[in-house]
Formats: sequence, structure tokens, C-alpha cells
Amino acid sequence: MPASDLVNLSGLMDDAKCFALVRQHRWPESVCCPGCDSSSVVRDGCDDTQPHRQRYRCKACAGRFDDLTGTVLAGHHQPLRVWVLCLYFMGLNLSNRQIAGELGLAVSDVQAMTEQLRRGLVAKTPAVELKGEVEPDARASSGIDEVYVVAGHKGQPEEVAKRGGSDGAAGWQARRAAARWRRTSLRSLA
Repeated sequence: MPASDLVNLSGLMDDAKCFALVRQHRWPESVCCPGCDSSSVVRDGCDDTQPHRQRYRCKACAGRFDDLTGTVLAGHHQPLRVWVLCLYFMGLNLSNRQIAGELGLAVSDVQAMTEQLRRGLVAKTPAVELKGEVEPDARASSGIDEVYVVAGHKGQPEEVAKRGGSDGAAGWQARRAAARWRRTSLRSLA
């Protein structure tokens, strides 16, 4: 990870810096309207309850939005710094219970937050696009690479019978007796 992508955790304890971080990652070039993707946007004051949350108005579609509109962080009662810290702790591979302890929240609240953050991360993952030709392995006799698949014995009753399987409850007593005999025989040898 390049050093420019690293985030100083102590600097994120301030709401203003958290919102600046969201703006920087969401709109690296310039602010764009989430409704029409126009960059013809003007600032339109700040949120009443979160003064560092910038509001915008789109000149093209006359839509209004803010820093969090259209993100997984929108419409929640937890402050943005709590969401950012939760995401950081997820990156450290902490359990939901540990994150709840660190943030002073209920485990159920943290469960909902982590699910929401994971959904947002998956939604941002670009689709895999395969390109080019597939070349067969020169060692394969059929011209196609062989694939090893562990199939088990499902659908092959003869194989199950060979390995000592039984049909239903009839053989459980015999298997138990054989296992008991093996255990007691090993003890007497020791």
C-alpha cells in the first residue's frame, strides 16, 4: 500500500478531518452530483446537526445532496468518526464483540454497522473481466487441463458398502462394538 493511501488514525478523531477524508476519497477531482454526475455543483451550507457535513446543490438537475448522500454512511445516527474507526478495526480483523468494546457500542449495533460497511465495499469492487486466450497444458492427453475434484461417495452405494458403511440404524451397534473393541485392545497393549 503506498504511503499516500495510509490514514493517520489519531488525526481522524476530529469530525472535520473525517468529513474531509470522505470528500477526498469520494471526489478526488471535484464534487459531482450523485443524481446526474454533473460537476456543476455549488456549496449550499452545512448540516444543522453536523456542522462539518457540507451540503451541495447541483446546477444541472437542481438536486441537493451532502458529503454522505448515496453512501453506506448516510442516514445513520452514529457520528462519522465512529464509522471510520469501525472500518479501521475491521481492517485489523477484530471481531464484532471486540469492536463493540473499543467503541462502547452494543454488539448488535456493531453487527449492523459491519454488515453495512461490507456491503458498501463489495458494491465498490469492480467486476472481474477476463481477457485473452486460454492455452491447454501440453502434458494433458485430451488437450484440456485436468481438474481434481473431491467427490466423496455420494451416489455410489457400492463404494460406501466397500468402506464399511451400513444402511441406516441396523449397523450402528456393530460399529459401536468395533470401536469399543479397538479402544480396549489398544489399552491392553500399552
